[in-house]
Amino acid sequence: MTSIREAVRRLFTQKEPLPAGVYHYQAPPDAEFPYRLHLRLEPDGDGVLIVNASTVLHLNQTAAEYAYHLVQGTADEQAAHEIALRYQVSTKQALGDFQDLKERLLTMIDIPDLDPITFFDFERDDPYAGEISAPYRLDCALTYRLPEGADPETAPTKRVDRELSTEEWGTIIDKAWEIGIPHIVFTGGEPTLRTDLPDLIAHAEANGQVTGLLTDGLRLADDNYLNTLLQTGLDHLMVVLHPEDESAWAALGNVLPEDLHTTVHLTLTPENASAASALLERLANMGVNALSLSASSPELNETLQTTAEEAAELELSLVWDVPVPYSTHNPIALETVEDEPPQGAGRAWLYVEPDGDVLPAQGVNQVLGNLLRDDWEKIRSQ
Repeated sequence: MTSIREAVRRLFTQKEPLPAGVYHYQAPPDAEFPYRLHLRLEPDGDGVLIVNASTVLHLNQTAAEYAYHLVQGTADEQAAHEIALRYQVSTKQALGDFQDLKERLLTMIDIPDLDPITFFDFERDDPYAGEISAPYRLDCALTYRLPEGADPETAPTKRVDRELSTEEWGTIIDKAWEIGIPHIVFTGGEPTLRTDLPDLIAHAEANGQVTGLLTDGLRLADDNYLNTLLQTGLDHLMVVLHPEDESAWAALGNVLPEDLHTTVHLTLTPENASAASALLERLANMGVNALSLSASSPELNETLQTTAEEAAELELSLVWDVPVPYSTHNPIALETVEDEPPQGAGRAWLYVEPDGDVLPAQGVNQVLGNLLRDDWEKIRSQ
């Protein structure tokens, strides 16, 4: 009887979690499906798996351990053996589950418009359901400077009185990596006005962080500059399109043929709202497949919703959780009808101003601390 009780106790006892930390994997260049995985294991054993900087899966302890072995490159049989011992399941079942995870993951990479929440039907945690040790993404406003002729209201130029140096930004990027933030987005102002932008992207890439860039795209019309950015290992790009500027369209056309995931952000205004359908068709014909939308005023909400529906009909995927220009309308509302989306500002992502001050999100004027000077625990506790 004692042995039966002991067996039942072992079966239902929570296993000691694997070591917390950030683990990453990049498929070799000759792989059939090139992809990057970043896995962050939390102290309680739960995990976050980020696939190609675009899909975030929130995993419970068991699923996180399968993902850990996948990222570590553990052989199928060895992974199954270790899982079977830890969770008192058969090696056959553990092997089947592990191989099923790998197959589903590769299918999701090959067919990016699959909904990971329904496609991955193994046990998983709801996004933002529990405490997380650090954000998943850090939005770094390198500068609040703007291109000549730009509307000064599009960046809060009076909020800061200095810009961090290259070395100081490097310190912040390293600090983010040390506390477990796997994704850096460089924004502004106009970040391409910083001559050290390629160096900072390369710095983050060298750490193993996923990198993104938010820009008006005009400098990307220069082939040499575009090639420089591509050589840094930049993972994704958002171009803030000014549709009245033909040079902006030309720059976008220069970017789209490159092997770089590109999202276009379009702000609807009273001046361009009537042309929204034509703008969407032009973007679709150019080969754009991801779109971010916002509106310059609440009066355009109805037009915004109609535009979102037209974008879906043109198979333009809507993106909401990357930084967008300052706007009175958050495009999150476009992607939900019945359910409220997760509110990640201040938890899933943070925003760093040009002087190192940390805000919960872009445009939220609550300073949590300074990432260059303050300890992470002090910032986190605010």
